[in-house]
Amino acid sequence: MTTQQPHWHLLGAGAIGCLYAGHLRSSGCDISLIMREGTSPASLPIITEHGGIRSEQHVPVVTPNSHAPISHLVITTKAYDVSEAVASIAHLLSEDSVVVLLVNGMGLAEQLAADWPHLNIFCGTTTEGAYCLAPQHIQHTGRGKTRIGKQGEKKPPPWFEQWSDAIDTCLWDSDIEAALWSKMAINCIINPLTALHNCANGELSQDPELITQVTTLCGEVCKITRAAGFTAIAAALPQLIAGVIAATANNRSSMLQDVENGRRTEIDYITGFLLQVADQHGIDAPHNRALLKSIKSHQC
Repeated sequence: MTTQQPHWHLLGAGAIGCLYAGHLRSSGCDISLIMREGTSPASLPIITEHGGIRSEQHVPVVTPNSHAPISHLVITTKAYDVSEAVASIAHLLSEDSVVVLLVNGMGLAEQLAADWPHLNIFCGTTTEGAYCLAPQHIQHTGRGKTRIGKQGEKKPPPWFEQWSDAIDTCLWDSDIEAALWSKMAINCIINPLTALHNCANGELSQDPELITQVTTLCGEVCKITRAAGFTAIAAALPQLIAGVIAATANNRSSMLQDVENGRRTEIDYITGFLLQVADQHGIDAPHNRALLKSIKSHQC
């Protein structure tokens, strides 16, 4: 007897959301995009460009006024949209709905768990690179690793097999909090600096003034990281940051793209979360605090 595979609903059809939806669809998974009320097509084409190859997958569309229950949900919205987006479809979620949260920053899983304690929440992070050329049309700029997990759970649930089959290098991580913190710590340095100075990632290792700022910020982030209990990450952070800057030298960070396009940034869930932890441990972080203030003034 074969077990029926779950139907996934995806909330947040931006670049990364479309990347995952396209991969899951092409591997044979049942998946629907949750779009705003008023979206008329029954399905939408997701177009992916990668290495000169163009692929297209038609994915069914539902809206929050749908009556179909949601058993498995993946969230790839902007961090500040998560709560409102989930509230819009909360009536479709059941007592045992699985939620995979693949969003920048930290603190959102705890917020969701407080608002909807019945949800079975898993967290994820990725180094996949993608940006939108047009709605549901993405450029896949670089393959990376996707990590999904629930803290302390060694064995992945049955549905994870769909993800490991569909997504290149998708790993189960029982210490997902460390993976999330590591990405956030790196983003605390690269994203706001590139956004403030309107530069590609690689310039952070070339301009003497920016090199100094990276070093200063890294010192503060390492101190907070160590206090939060991630001592191995704190020790490795300077090398991790240097490696990411080198590997993504030509990239323009998502925060820079948000500032350029007059959009709200996710700074509150990246540097903002870091500073909350700093305050809990009585650690002063003036340079990160100044950077937070500068980015927020640019997005007004």
